[in-house]
Amino acid sequence: MADAKREIERKYESDDGGLPDLTGVGPVASVLDRGLVELDATYYDTTDERLAAASLTLRRRTGGSDAGWHLKFPVAPGVRDEIRAPLGDTVPEQIAALVRSRVRDRALVPLVRLRSARDVRHLLDARGTLLAEASVDTVTAERLTGPGGTARWTEIEVELADDGDPALLDRLEKRLRAAGVRPSAAPSKLARALAETAPDRTGRPAAPAAPETAGDHVLAYLRAQRDALVALDPAVRRGIPDSVHRMRVATRRARSTLRTFTGVLDRAVTGPVGAELKWLAGELGTERDQEVLADRLTTALDALPPALVAGPVPERLTAWAEARRGAHAHLTGVLDSRRYLALLDALDALLDDPPLRRAAGRKPKKTLAKAVRKDERKLTALMEHALALPPGQERDRALHEARKKAKRTRYAAEAATEALGAPARALTKAMKGLTTLLGDHQDSVMARRVLRELAAVAHAAGESAFTYGLLYGGQESHAARLEAELPGRWKEAGTALSG
Repeated sequence: MADAKREIERKYESDDGGLPDLTGVGPVASVLDRGLVELDATYYDTTDERLAAASLTLRRRTGGSDAGWHLKFPVAPGVRDEIRAPLGDTVPEQIAALVRSRVRDRALVPLVRLRSARDVRHLLDARGTLLAEASVDTVTAERLTGPGGTARWTEIEVELADDGDPALLDRLEKRLRAAGVRPSAAPSKLARALAETAPDRTGRPAAPAAPETAGDHVLAYLRAQRDALVALDPAVRRGIPDSVHRMRVATRRARSTLRTFTGVLDRAVTGPVGAELKWLAGELGTERDQEVLADRLTTALDALPPALVAGPVPERLTAWAEARRGAHAHLTGVLDSRRYLALLDALDALLDDPPLRRAAGRKPKKTLAKAVRKDERKLTALMEHALALPPGQERDRALHEARKKAKRTRYAAEAATEALGAPARALTKAMKGLTTLLGDHQDSVMARRVLRELAAVAHAAGESAFTYGLLYGGQESHAARLEAELPGRWKEAGTALSG
């Protein structure tokens, strides 16, 4: 079974390769020599180095106290999440799944072998508690594929102990710099090994040029959403909070881009991709919507005085939420499906060979503004229709449709922000506020639906439905307050639109 560990470390280089005395730096009271450890790690990747391009490292390592398979995800500079699995001859399935969105149908092959002689020292406080580990690594790198060669270097590594204070690393760095030690130019051993053993040593491809045409802007935004989908895939599998929501938003943004900018991208070609994005957003929405509703109802119930909770309402609500926890297993199955991986391939193909129309080559300001204004006009019609309806189910449905259009307008403005500047930023902000209010309203609609169902089940079991009715009334009153606020909020948004 794989487990996870947050790794906070810094790497350094020194001309003499030595480690200065770190005793007395902050709370470091003593430095304990732990001796020499021999480490042997084989790094795996696709032959076109897809993992390395995303700063991911996958290795099989022997030696030391943590032999096994390790997969590292970048979190921030010097911070990585390390997923570990027991040692075996092949990549464990639980780790292979976490890189599937990048690897697809490519094989993971041994790419580089790193052998390190690690001279380890433990930095301890006055009570003997481990604060950090400092080591001097003598590394030998060997490229295992192609005509690459070997490389050898020495580096210093300082890793914070579990639950350690990151401020200690700043203090240690100050001492190291004073001794002539400098931060490493490479973010990881693997990155340095790949650079120094590559046959041509040309490094990574240059970053894409700044967008100039309307097509450039649209494709840059679409590419960002594709990248977000791929990057969030492992977080969703791991159950990282908010990852499902963020992946769903990226899916919707990508689909909205294809639907809004039809003057730039040929919808006859992008239509099937848009349909698959709609499917994925629906699958992602199942778990996310249930999480939101469960939190909403639990919060409302907790706010009630105990005297108003009649019957086993908390237990029924918990059972309802637990019965839907299987949504995550279903979602993992979706991410493993051929259909999902084919969608990622289709997005790659679309970006590699985009079906550009004539307007794609024009200056962006006029072309993108025209597309955004078209979405604005449709939203205006939907809002006017919804606000003219009396409160009830028909208005609820109309407001839900307006909410979806407001999101699309927001995403269109986001895609055009670099070209249109302040007006697009103002529109994005206005649409975010409007969609938040409309989303709150829709959540109240869905919460009332669940409460009706739970009340019916409770009544059939001979229990009191009083509390469900009380909660229902609270959600209904909240929705009414939101609807009363809508005209003013829409007026504010309209100012941004006209501006």
